[in-house]
Amino acid sequence: MRLLHRIDRSTTPAEEARPDPALVLAGDPVHTTWNMEDRDGLYCGIWQSTPGKWKVSYAEWEYVHIHAGVSILTDTAGVATTLKAGDSWIIRPGFAGTWEVVETTLKDYVILN
Repeated sequence: MRLLHRIDRSTTPAEEARPDPALVLAGDPVHTTWNMEDRDGLYCGIWQSTPGKWKVSYAEWEYVHIHAGVSILTDTAGVATTLKAGDSWIIRPGFAGTWEVVETTLKDYVILN
């Protein structure tokens, strides 16, 4: 195993999925994930979603860096935060609300359970 790994979509198989239909509030979002690492409770790679809105509830930490697009995370109190290209965010365990993809969004992610 190499100890240095380049994050590159062209060398990693894509996985396509949709959120649970019971969580979808608008649209028909399609998620494409290029998972580069999956071990010891750590997941990282690249994620893309087409427009739509769904409920989210985080039990884990997630670091995100937005490469393209616009998404809006709204917490259960109604506070909306716009994530756009160039932004980096940490989503802490306990965040609940909605994720809305306004423009197809591409992000790097690092998740720690």
